[in-house]
Amino acid sequence: MSKKEQRRPGKGWRHAFAVDAPTEFQPSDQQRQVADRICRELVRRRLTTPALMFLEMSRPLNFLGSQLLHFLSPVLSGLTQSHGHRHLAAFLEHRGSVDYLCRRIEELDSAGK
Repeated sequence: MSKKEQRRPGKGWRHAFAVDAPTEFQPSDQQRQVADRICRELVRRRLTTPALMFLEMSRPLNFLGSQLLHFLSPVLSGLTQSHGHRHLAAFLEHRGSVDYLCRRIEELDSAGK
């Protein structure tokens, strides 16, 4: 390391707060199945508009929601037989998850009309 690099404090911090762009997110197959199941149920119940409003309003809190699901995982595992909540929690950790849900709900709603 040269003297110039030694004098530059914070060089190692350059990527410490880097955030992935929402367009880069592609869910795994399990995450896609859980998200599609939720989206189909919302469209089937005709809750498209309230769901989209809720998702847009809670966009900054999607990571907090994923951490809550991880925290409640022991309780949810006792109440359900599937591990869908774990896939949903991993899905919500990504910035592009809300955009994916909104797009999917709109696609299913337009296909059903």
